Amino acid sequence: MNANILDAVIKLAAIKQLDGAQIQEIIVESITNTLSKRLEPENELEVYIDDAVRGIRVRYKCKVVELESELGEISLADARGEFDPHAQLGDYIQREMSLHEFEPKLVITAQRIIQERIRNLEDEKIQNDFNKQKHTIVSGKIKSIDENNGGYRIDLSYTDALLPLDEQIENEFYRVGDNIKAYVTNIRSGNKGVTVILSRTNPEFVKKLFEAEIPSIFNGKMHILKIVREPGIRTKVELEALDESLDPITECVGPKGTRIDSIRKELHGEQIDIVVHSDDMEQMVQNALGISNTKRVVIERGRAASVIVDEADKVVAIGKQGKNVRLAAKLTGLKIDIFTSEEFEEKMSKERRTVSHITELDGVSPKIAEVLRNAGYTSVQDIFQASVNELATLEGMGQKTAEKLKEAAKYF
Repeated sequence: MNANILDAVIKLAAIKQLDGAQIQEIIVESITNTLSKRLEPENELEVYIDDAVRGIRVRYKCKVVELESELGEISLADARGEFDPHAQLGDYIQREMSLHEFEPKLVITAQRIIQERIRNLEDEKIQNDFNKQKHTIVSGKIKSIDENNGGYRIDLSYTDALLPLDEQIENEFYRVGDNIKAYVTNIRSGNKGVTVILSRTNPEFVKKLFEAEIPSIFNGKMHILKIVREPGIRTKVELEALDESLDPITECVGPKGTRIDSIRKELHGEQIDIVVHSDDMEQMVQNALGISNTKRVVIERGRAASVIVDEADKVVAIGKQGKNVRLAAKLTGLKIDIFTSEEFEEKMSKERRTVSHITELDGVSPKIAEVLRNAGYTSVQDIFQASVNELATLEGMGQKTAEKLKEAAKYF
């Protein structure tokens, strides 16, 4: 490791924002440990960095022997010829040399140890930086694109990070050199060290954008209770104002829509729905769907909701590919179905017919009930679904009786 290599290591440390003094300490310590394995304590090894020549120097005492065979020895002839003409066997002669003057195997071993120690130091720094920045938004520049897995390598200045394919918003594409924002989610360890993992699909990414753009959320006057998201398409954000004078929608939209537009721009046009929290579950379902003119909301056993709307509003309530109602269901924790008035009445009638026994139907005498049961008809819904011809063929039934039963089941 000559002066040029030392300079290269120091420059690399500066790029990685590692402590230069600590790097020099690692270099000295690593070389000391490497050479110490070949020397004895009495050799008094000393390794230091010579600032004058920007190189690594090694100073140690060599024992004078007849014929040199180990690192900490010097032959009597060399000792007298190079250092002291009066040297005797058993004396110690101090030698000083540059690292690159040692045998190549020792130099290579020292370099390998130094590189490993620096990688460990870099990993430690990345881990510390990650601990400070996890669950925050960071900005960086696209450094490269992995053609095999589609991940973006992003330069965060202090380290490289990875935006994996499964954390990218569908239909978002970037080129090398583009600036990008993402949410710090995790850190992975591998053969090449640790890697910071980023995400643009995580709902927390949207939350952090809201906290940055909406003053009343940043200062704690409004709380984000929940976020559900179809990345790149639609997000619903449930908000609660702690100050009753604040309107969450107005606060989020901002003057001339600047606040919400800024968030949508970062999300490349993703639809953002502001949902005002309500303790009234029927009202909460309406808020989650984003429609104000519902005819009725029926909550069933706290697990499902039937929402009745006009025909013109049904498509809006369901949303493209059912995404609006699906996100509303995730937000409220309820199974939500959208009906027109006619559809809901048919649904209720079907449920009523299903749980009602044939004996409850007008025109069903005990004799007819027995005929129907023997044929497998037990509920009013069974009669409703059967055709007149099917019923008329039953023994002792007849065409007129079958028609009357069908009519009664229809209006049950």
